[in-house]
Amino acid sequence: MKATAERLENNTVVLDVEVDAEQLDKAMDQAYRKLVKKVSVPGFRKGKTPRMVFENFVGKETLYNEAIELVVPEAYMQAVSETGVEPVSQPQLELEQLEEGKPVKFKATVRVKPDVNLGRYLGLQVTKPKVEVTEQDVENELKKLQERHAQLINLEEGAVENGDIAIIDFVGKKDGVEFEGGKGTDYHLEIGSNTFVPGFEDQLIGVTVGETRDIAVTFPDDYPNDDLKGQDAVFTVTVKGIKRKQQAALDDEFAKDVSEFDTLEEFKADLLNKLKEAAEQRAKQQVMNQAVQKAVENAEVDIPEEMVDTRVAEMVENMERRLMAQGLNMENYLKYTDSTLDDLKNNLRDDARRGVKTTLVLEAVANKENIEVSDEDLEKEIASMAENYQQDPAVLRKILEGQNQIEYIRDSLKQQKAIEFIAQAAEQVEEDAGQEEDTNPPAAE
Repeated sequence: MKATAERLENNTVVLDVEVDAEQLDKAMDQAYRKLVKKVSVPGFRKGKTPRMVFENFVGKETLYNEAIELVVPEAYMQAVSETGVEPVSQPQLELEQLEEGKPVKFKATVRVKPDVNLGRYLGLQVTKPKVEVTEQDVENELKKLQERHAQLINLEEGAVENGDIAIIDFVGKKDGVEFEGGKGTDYHLEIGSNTFVPGFEDQLIGVTVGETRDIAVTFPDDYPNDDLKGQDAVFTVTVKGIKRKQQAALDDEFAKDVSEFDTLEEFKADLLNKLKEAAEQRAKQQVMNQAVQKAVENAEVDIPEEMVDTRVAEMVENMERRLMAQGLNMENYLKYTDSTLDDLKNNLRDDARRGVKTTLVLEAVANKENIEVSDEDLEKEIASMAENYQQDPAVLRKILEGQNQIEYIRDSLKQQKAIEFIAQAAEQVEEDAGQEEDTNPPAAE
């Protein structure tokens, strides 16, 4: 097989491909053996018709069409591999020669991954956030833990307070008439969660167990039910019970219950270290984000719309998975947001375009700086993934190989190395240094 590639404007490449006549002959034989089993020819059992008779019966063009379906896709993929082009769209195929005893000739026009004109990506000026963790931050973290480990106590009497879980029956009416979805029995409502219509929960504060009260509310203008948008309503609510959170005292016993430490002071010291580590990691991530963003802004690249389309499709697919994990689906989401799938895709295009450009720039930096991912790097990443999934690394690797994910992981690692390279080469200015940022840096050599 022979293949040449001619690059045109707009990231378009034309592949001229020539397939040996012998390969066409083999494909014609394959086509005959495939079709003869499907087509009944008078006077012959299905699958037993001689080729000459079969060709006369169905027409040689039928065999040619079937053979081309076998020859062209394989030849196209081989041509892509040999010429080193990186397609980002489906090819437009044009058959130029198809004759018995002669090579098959065809053209494949395809959009390819664009060239990246890297601007400055070394020595970029970025702001390094100040890392400050105070004793108050530790106290706030302890309060969260207190809340998380609080016990619910059933109150036989008393009044509803903020933070309580009120067990209620309720009936909602608009203009004196009950409306759909406005009724509930033994509903557990956390006061202050803002789960219900604005004003509903606040008016329950002070209501005692067994008391019934009418609560007047106004539905928001953006409420999903068109019949209730901006409308006044009255809920008749009976408080049937109250559950109150009882928090443990912050002492050594609490530390023993929620941590591996014997004293509260040891636990607080450990929390302080962990909060500092987390803050330093956030600061590091912000530095990397700034550096990469500037490197991407400094680069020039003509992004094919097909690449944006692909990224949008990936984003929609990821969104569908997240919705499913929350017990929702795309249809209900679009209905709730009063939008269409096309609206969603259009709203995602700008982010998708930025994402594609970022990927292309990172790939270009990695190539220019000869950044590579070793087999050891790959094995470490798989081992880390296996630990998260509580899976044996060897088993996980086989699964990833079966899903053709190994090269994807390798590419992701290479991009991460490129991000770290750009960030490490950046000039980091302390957040309060008051220095002006270099907004118009020169291009890299």
